[in-house]
Order: sequence, then structure tokens, then C-alpha cells
Amino acid sequence: MSLNIARSIALSSLMTTQVQISVTSSNISNASTTGYTVKTANQAATVTGGVGTGTTITGISSNVDKLLLKSLVQATSQLGSATTTNSYLDQLQALYGTSSDSSNTSLADTLTTLEQALSSLSNDPSSSSLKANVISSLDTLATQLRDTSSGIQDLRSDADQSIDAGIDDVNEQLNLIANLNSQIKLAAASGQATGDLEDQRNTAAQQIANQMNVSYFITSGGDMQIYTGSGQALLDSAVHELSYTPASTVTSSTTYSASSAGGFSGITVDGVDVTGQISSGSIGALIALRDTTLPAAQAQLDQLATELADSINAASNLGTALPPKSTLTGTTAVTSSTALNGTGTVRIAVADQSGSLVSYSDLDLSGYATVGDLVGAINGISGLSASIDSSGHVVIAASSASNGIAIANMTGSIGDDGAGLSDFLGLNDIVTATGASDFKVAAGLLADSSKLPTSSLSSSASLTIGDTVLSAGSSTVTDALYSALTGSTSFAAVGGLGASDSSFADYAAEIIAHVATIASSAEDAYTAKQTTQSTLSSALSSQSGVNVDEETAKLSNLQNQYAAAAQLIQAINEMFEALLSAVQSAG
Repeated sequence: MSLNIARSIALSSLMTTQVQISVTSSNISNASTTGYTVKTANQAATVTGGVGTGTTITGISSNVDKLLLKSLVQATSQLGSATTTNSYLDQLQALYGTSSDSSNTSLADTLTTLEQALSSLSNDPSSSSLKANVISSLDTLATQLRDTSSGIQDLRSDADQSIDAGIDDVNEQLNLIANLNSQIKLAAASGQATGDLEDQRNTAAQQIANQMNVSYFITSGGDMQIYTGSGQALLDSAVHELSYTPASTVTSSTTYSASSAGGFSGITVDGVDVTGQISSGSIGALIALRDTTLPAAQAQLDQLATELADSINAASNLGTALPPKSTLTGTTAVTSSTALNGTGTVRIAVADQSGSLVSYSDLDLSGYATVGDLVGAINGISGLSASIDSSGHVVIAASSASNGIAIANMTGSIGDDGAGLSDFLGLNDIVTATGASDFKVAAGLLADSSKLPTSSLSSSASLTIGDTVLSAGSSTVTDALYSALTGSTSFAAVGGLGASDSSFADYAAEIIAHVATIASSAEDAYTAKQTTQSTLSSALSSQSGVNVDEETAKLSNLQNQYAAAAQLIQAINEMFEALLSAVQSAG
């Protein structure tokens, strides 16, 4: 071998080893960088005229298992969904309060507290302090129902805003990948390494998958293309950004529909609604929470609230306040032509502040076809007037401010559900509610709890003017209120909770238990998806990640090779010098 060839081999070895040292050092320094894969400087022998002249670096590559990477992307999407669902259901569960030895704040506990207050009042129906305790307990329950409902809608609003933020992130990553596609093609065309750029692109693809389920592939030209689960292009030769407008306000009536405008908008790509194509990732979970899970919880809460209001008011309308109120205003909207469809007798009386009878009349409901007819009949009772106000509510007023109105249902029945007249018109309602969001105690009772209608008008066959017809000591109404709360009420199947017959406290406990169950399932799913994603991530890291120990050992060997090549070059140079001196001496 000539000295020239030997020096060429040594120099090529020096340069090759220098590149390998640089690549290995970069591997070690990026070992903890997310998405980084180990790089290898590939070398090959160089041959000139059939004679080996050394080695050269043919390229820097990373070896990533494409099927494993696709599995990791899918697992990342599922983990994104599970993480979001788990977080929101934890928050939903917290809205219902907790039951423990130190803090009983759940809806079921609040209902139990109201039951206890009514039980105490039944033992002493005339007690002002016990009436105040009932109203206070009922108002606490009303506040909790409203707050819980508001909390559910806040979660829906937060989910909607998070969808918008997730869409922004997806669009940002799509544009990043498009930019990386261009850089990778330019680098490849100029013979430069593309591994680091490909790592960044793979990381961006995983970030998109964390937000929503997608599919992707690498074209023969080296571009990464990305599509929704149903094949809508998000990135091909151009970026197709997702578009979304979050709702300005969110209530229980705010909904999303692919077939109609209003409520929540759809997520679109090039004008195509792709909301239904997003079934996984954080955005997929947020859509399901906003449109299905949380509305189901609201529906359960609304049923509790409306059934509770109906039951309590049905009981409270059996009674009257003592002293009786001078004006009764209904809560049911009617018109003068509203059909009455009544049978049986109702007694309407005027009594003074002590409960002594001033006047009365027993009305046969079958004789009145409409509410207007009934209002006319009430106007005929001495000391009373009746009308329908601008809101459609029947108003019955005593002619003298020192007198009040009392109603006894007697045998009266109106409509298919057999409601009494007072209940039908809502004349002695103590709460109002169309759902949990507006469940409220009557303002008059909050101002004066002594107006709680716990007295009963005498139902004797005939009454004598001046006799006491209202008794403060009767427990008839308070017993009815207690029974309404603790007795069996039929609840329809709603929001994933089956139909049941139970007390209100027990139904509230069922709601809480149902939420706890789905929250527990979400936590289990999160744990399972986290394990799967972690396992795949570890497998990919083992296959293409940096093993610091191996790279450190490799670096040490390369440094030794570099030193050996340098020494070889020095030796060859010395041989050249010796040869040159010998030639000069011989001359």
C-alpha cells in the first residue's frame, strides 16, 4: 500500500469519525427531548480504481417503526379523550356535594335536612321559628339546585371554549407540519439530513391526535398528509384549517344540531361540517360532554326539581296562611277561555286575621266551563274580587285589607290529574320552577315565613259567620308536605338513569351515585388508556429512542478511533518526512 493511499484512508477515517462523534453527542444531548429519535451516521467504503481508499458518510438516518408510530398516534388520541372525560366528570361529581362525617353538603343531605325541618313543624304546626326553619332549609335546597344547574352549564360553556382552543391548536400544528414538509423536501434535495425535521413532524402529528382522531400517511414525495377519521382532508397539498365559533352564552336550551342553525355551531372544514367525524381526542370528548353527558345530568336534575316543585305545591295548596293573605296570585298562566274541566266542590272563604269567618261560598266546579266563568263566580262571593292579570295569573283579593282568603278543596277535581282548584291555579304555591335553574322559594315566604300555608279551612258541611274556621294547630298540611317529600314519587327514566319510585332524597342519592359510577368508569378508562399509551411510547423509545448508556459507550469508542486515526496520520506524515530526507541525502 502506498503512503498516499494510507494517508487517504486515515484522513477519511478521521473525518468519518468526527461526524459520528457529532451525531452521537447530539443523541446524548437530546435524550430527554420529546419526540427525538436516535440518529445514526451511516458510513460506506470508498473505492478508487478497484483499490479501497477509506470510508465516507452516506447519510444520517433514524430508524422509526412506522406501524408502532401509528399505534402510538391512535393511543395518544384515545388518551386525550380519556383525560378530558375524567377531568370533567370529576368536576361534575364535585357539583353535587359530598356526604361525610364532617361535611354533609350533597343534594341528598340537603333534602334530608328539609325532611327533618318539616317533621319538626308537623309536631308544632303553629311555631313561627319552625316555619322559619322550613323556609330556610327549602331556600338552601333551592340555592343548591340553582348552583348545581349553573355549574353544569358552566362546564358545558368551558367545554365549548376548550373546543375552540383545541381547534386553534390543531390548525397551528397543521401549518407547522406543512412548513416541515417543505423543509424536509428541500433538505433531502440538497443531501442534508432530515431526521430532526421528521421528528418534529411526528411530534406535531401526535399533538393533533391528542386533540382529535386523524389518519395520516407519507407520500412518495416525502409529504405527510392528514385526514379526519372519515377522510376529510386537513392537509394534502395545502392546509385545510378547521373553523369554529364558540357560543357567547350557554344555557340548558343551547344545543348542537347538524341539520339546523342556532345554539352551538358546527366544526367545519372548507364549509363541510365535520363535528360528527370527531369521535376521539380531547375535542371528541369535549363534544360528547357538552352535547350528551352534561345535558343528561341536567335532565336528571331538572326532573328532580320539577317533580319536587309539583309535589310540594300540591301539598301547600291544601292549606292557607294564618293570618290569611289578603291577596292570592296564581302561578299558572291561563286565559278567560281556558277550559276548566272540573268536578266536585271547592270552598272559598273570607276570614279575618284571627281566622274567624266573614263570608264563604261552596262552588260546584262542574258548573263552570272556563276559567273566565269561575272568575265571574268568585266575584259573586261577598267580600271578594277576582281577575286575570296581564301575565295570565288569576288574582283573588279580599275587599277589606283586614281580611284574607282561605280555600278548601272539599271534593273538587280539575283535569286528568285531578288537581284541586288552588293547585291548578297555583294560588298557594310555595316554590316556582320550570327546572333546576330557576327553582325558587316564593318571595313572600322569604320575606315572611309565617305566611307558610299550614292552616286548613274547615270542611264542615255548613259554616256560621263569626266562627273560627282556620286552625293554627292542625298538622294536616305539614303532614302532607312531609309525605310529599318522603313518600314514593314516580321518576321517569332520563339521562341514563332508569325509572324509579322513591323519595326525593333517595332519588337525589341515585343521581349522585350515577354520576359517581360514570366518573369511576372514566377514571378506570383513563388509567387503562394511559397505560396503553405509555407502553407504546416506551416501545417506540426502545426501538428508536436514545439509550444514553449505549451512546456514551459508543462516544468513548469513537473518540478512541479518532485519536488512533490522528496518530496514524502523524505516523504517515513522519514516514513521508523520513522518506523525503532519505531521497534528499541520496541526491
